[in-house]
Amino acid sequence: MFDVHSHFVPRRVLEWLELNQARVPMTLDERVPGKDPFLTVNDKWSFELKRTFFDPAAYLAEQSAAGIKHTLVSPIPQLFLYDFSADITTAVSELYNGELAAWVQSHDERLSGLGTIPLNAPEQAAQTLETALDLGLKGVIIGPGHQGIPLSDERFRPVWQKADDAGAIVFIHPLLNDDPRIQRLMMPNLIGVPWETTICALDLILGGVLDQYPNVKVLLAHGGGFLPYQVGRLTQGYSVWPAVRNTIQESPAEYLRRFWYDSVLWDERSLKYLQSVVGLERVLPGSDYPFDLRVWPPMLENEDAVQAFLNI
Repeated sequence: MFDVHSHFVPRRVLEWLELNQARVPMTLDERVPGKDPFLTVNDKWSFELKRTFFDPAAYLAEQSAAGIKHTLVSPIPQLFLYDFSADITTAVSELYNGELAAWVQSHDERLSGLGTIPLNAPEQAAQTLETALDLGLKGVIIGPGHQGIPLSDERFRPVWQKADDAGAIVFIHPLLNDDPRIQRLMMPNLIGVPWETTICALDLILGGVLDQYPNVKVLLAHGGGFLPYQVGRLTQGYSVWPAVRNTIQESPAEYLRRFWYDSVLWDERSLKYLQSVVGLERVLPGSDYPFDLRVWPPMLENEDAVQAFLNI
């Protein structure tokens, strides 16, 4: 079994956070008896820092116990650090990528990896992406934009061009939605996270990114958010509104088949529907391990598709 959506934090990255709390506010506190401490970075998105997030032996042992033979492992979105200065984001990206690449290379039969880049400084982000690829990483994991600016914006073109030249993976992983209407009862995560993916993916279609950079392997988290399940509305809009039709070369349904999707959906009916819309080869097994909202082990196998995607 494979897994294309899993997260890890090298110990040296955690040590960097501890040493730089004056620059990047963080807390690590006991909240729930019997659970590990909760890590909060910059007063956002707290999560339980389980041992499997940072202990390589514990992580690999749980992978083996679940029958996972190869994992595409990514940095955690809490440490994208796009809200900080470019020098901080770049420093953490370079440290994270170097540590992750070294670990992946030492277990290359078990692991492939993605890096993180300073999306708040696109020119530097492109250089960091190139370095990550030189280190042997398969691509990068990024958020759905920066400070409300979508990924189709011209400023991000250096990143897309570099990824396209290399045929790299770009894993779109949402951040918490800050809509004031949903700031309660875990709604920023429950519906805000898939909504962010939905907005981003449609922007990549209508903004021409998929047409201009066809070699990038764009992977969408959590089954593509809500986008695949509104393919009928998108198609109807394309049919009746020239403003939509004139911006893209094909119908929205065709563009949906250009993305790859993880299987983090928890519901067999949703998974089967997604497969019917985008094709079996475009839906890959994922877990979101070791976060609480994970599917463990993945709902899907699809080994041939994963091997083609990862080129292994």
